[in-house]
Amino acid sequence: MTTYLITGGAGFIGSHLTRSLLNEGNKVVCVDNFNDFYSPKIKEFNVSRFINSENYRLYRVDITNESDMMNVFKDNNVDIVVNLAAMAGVRPSIENPLLYEKVNNFGFQVILECMKRNNVKKLVAASSSSVYGNNKKVPFCENDIVDYAISPYAATKKANEVMGHVYHKLYNIDMVFLRFFTVYGPGQRPDLAIHKFTRMIDANEPIPFFGDGSSSRDYTYIDDIIEGIMHTFTYLKQSNIYDIFNLGESTPITLNEMVKTIENHLGKKAIINQLPKQMGDVDITYADINKAKMSLNYEPTMHFDEGIARFVQWYQQIKEIGVYE
Repeated sequence: MTTYLITGGAGFIGSHLTRSLLNEGNKVVCVDNFNDFYSPKIKEFNVSRFINSENYRLYRVDITNESDMMNVFKDNNVDIVVNLAAMAGVRPSIENPLLYEKVNNFGFQVILECMKRNNVKKLVAASSSSVYGNNKKVPFCENDIVDYAISPYAATKKANEVMGHVYHKLYNIDMVFLRFFTVYGPGQRPDLAIHKFTRMIDANEPIPFFGDGSSSRDYTYIDDIIEGIMHTFTYLKQSNIYDIFNLGESTPITLNEMVKTIENHLGKKAIINQLPKQMGDVDITYADINKAKMSLNYEPTMHFDEGIARFVQWYQQIKEIGVYE
């Protein structure tokens, strides 16, 4: 039985990963501070499914609190750390860059220090497609230069990759950084575009539509992301590993196409509130996933239309509960 410590474990990706790990008979230690970036009751709902499992432990701890984090490590014989905790979002990071620096950079280094002092040698960490900025070459490849971030959020994720390499070299911690490309699906955070647009179109509210609709994102379905993470654990059984992988669908979808797909599955037309393109937004994200296919046996299968159909079905069921309001 393997013990996984998941930071940000009560969130969207973390709760899906927890379910998969528990279903395979592992132990999960969840660390989350239940902050109010979005409604904490959503995270409470997420963890309610696991709270009575004998293989699940929940710690309401902030990753920037070094003493609390050290106690979590001392209380549990951790085999693998999965760092999903972060202040998320490009636009909010522009408004509050110091908070993003504190949580995403200092908090990550606290985790690395806890691993070092407790001799934990395996780490999977969430990076982001945002590190590519407005990369001129598409699709984005892991060996592209990523020195030109255009948001504080992107800069913190690149900094994590760099600091991780330091701890790998100095303290022999094996680690993989996964550059996620716009994850969506049941349970997605309410502030993200697909969820936000679905809710607003359903309520006949105008949606904020930035730019001319030609910007595109490589939307990646949650089940494909979880499968990729699970394969990463197998990859980390090797020694002397420091690596970076893109996890995407490798199929960019324009903003126009995304809205039309939601309209089709909701059976409602969107009311468009046309707005200028926002600072920090990139024109396109597009993952080259050949490296992940070869090394991780990563094979995303979800077509965007089917993924949105599943999301809308989940949304229509969950809105009756009122948790995501």
